[in-house]
Amino acid sequence: MSRSKVDVVLGAFYGDEGKGKIIDYLSTNADISIRCTGGNNAGHTIEVNGEKFAFHLIPSGVLNKGTLAVIGNGVVIDPKVLIEEINNLKEHGYSVDNLRISDKAHVIMPYHIAMDKMLEENRGNNKIGTTCRGIGPTYCDKYERSGIRVQDFIRPRFADLVRTNVANKNKIFKAFGYPEMDAEAIIKEYTEYAEIIKPYVVDTVVLLHNAMNENKKLLCEGAQATLLDIDFGSYPFVTSSNPSLGGICTGSGISPKDVGEVYGVIKAYSSRVGAGPYITEQNNEIGDMIRELGHEYGTTTKRPRRCGWLDLVALKYAVMLNGITGIAINHLDTIGKLDKIQLCVAYNHKGKITTDFSTTPEYLENCEAVYEEFDGNFGDISNIKKREDLPENAKKYLARIEEIAGAPIKFIGTGAGRENLIVC
Repeated sequence: MSRSKVDVVLGAFYGDEGKGKIIDYLSTNADISIRCTGGNNAGHTIEVNGEKFAFHLIPSGVLNKGTLAVIGNGVVIDPKVLIEEINNLKEHGYSVDNLRISDKAHVIMPYHIAMDKMLEENRGNNKIGTTCRGIGPTYCDKYERSGIRVQDFIRPRFADLVRTNVANKNKIFKAFGYPEMDAEAIIKEYTEYAEIIKPYVVDTVVLLHNAMNENKKLLCEGAQATLLDIDFGSYPFVTSSNPSLGGICTGSGISPKDVGEVYGVIKAYSSRVGAGPYITEQNNEIGDMIRELGHEYGTTTKRPRRCGWLDLVALKYAVMLNGITGIAINHLDTIGKLDKIQLCVAYNHKGKITTDFSTTPEYLENCEAVYEEFDGNFGDISNIKKREDLPENAKKYLARIEEIAGAPIKFIGTGAGRENLIVC
C-alpha cells in the first residue's frame, strides 16, 4: 500500500515569523491542513485581497475551499475563541463545513484563565510573559489527568467534571484571596458552546491515517516556534507545549516515518515577545526602526515585539533539532530598507568563537554575537518572482544564511500579500 507523506511548517525562532504566509501557499495544494499544538496564545495572519485574517485556533488552510482544516489532539481549545473565528469566517463568506476538531483535544475553561492570571501576578519580578489565556493551566490539568477533553465537553458527563474541577480550583483561589468560580454558571454557558462545536468533532487520528492511505496531501501548521519549546526552548520563558517537530507527531497522531518536507520559517531579522534571553536584540534606534518597518506588534496580544538582527547560530540549532529540509524567509523587503544589515554568524563565548547554541541560561549570559555586515537598500522587490532577479545585495545576504544554517532557502517573502512570495 502506498502512503502519502506529510509536510510540516514550523517556526524556527520565537514565533511571529510569518508562518501563515507559507502555510497559505502550501495549503492550496493540500487536502488536509492540521494544527497540532498550542492554543489561542498563537496567531497566524494572512492577507487575502487586501483583507487580513487572524487565526488563533482554526488552521489557516480553511481559507482554501478544497482543504479540510483539522484541529489536532495536541491543541488546547478555548470554545469562545473558536466560535468567534467560525462566525468571523462565515461573515466574510467562507464556509466552515471543512472544519474538523479532534475529540482528544483539551478544553480551556474559565478557571484555567483565572489561574493563569493569578499565577503570573504572584510571580512578582519573575514574570514569564504568559498571555494569560489559560494555556499553561490547561496543559497542567491534561498531564495531571483532570483535564476536560472535547469528547467529554460534548457529552452529559461534562457537568460532573466541571463541578469536581471547580471545587478543587476554588480551594486554591480562596487560599490566594482570589474570587471563586461558579460551577453552575460555567456549565450553563459552556453547554451552549458545546452544541455549536459538536458537529465538527471526530476522531482525527483515524481521519488522518485514512487520508494518508488514500495518498491525500497533508500539511501540518506549527504554532509558536522552536525556541519557545517547553523542552528545547529558553526555559522558563517558553510556551506550554512542543512546537518543534516532536509536537507535530504527538499533537496529531502522525508517525515520524510519515513526515516529508520540514519547512523552518524565519524572518530576515528576528523578534521576540515577552521576557527571556535574546542575543541579537537591538534595544536601540535600530530595533525601533525594524519594529516600525516590519509592523512588529503581536497578532494575539498586540504587544510590541523586541527586535534585532538575524541569529544564524540559533537557526542552525533549529535546523538540527527539527530536521529542517528547507528554509522560508519572510520580510526580506523589510530588512532591505536599511542601509546596512548585521548578520550574527557566531557567538563569542568567554573568548572562544563558536556556532554551538544552547538554551542553558548560564551559557547564553556569557555569549556575545559575532556579526558580519551586509549592504542593504534592496529597493522594491515586492513583484520579483525569481531569486536570480533579486538585487546582488539581497542574494549575498541569502547565500550566507544558507551557508551557515546548513539548509536551502525554498521560499522568500517579499511583501505582506499572499502574492509577494518567491518560490525557489
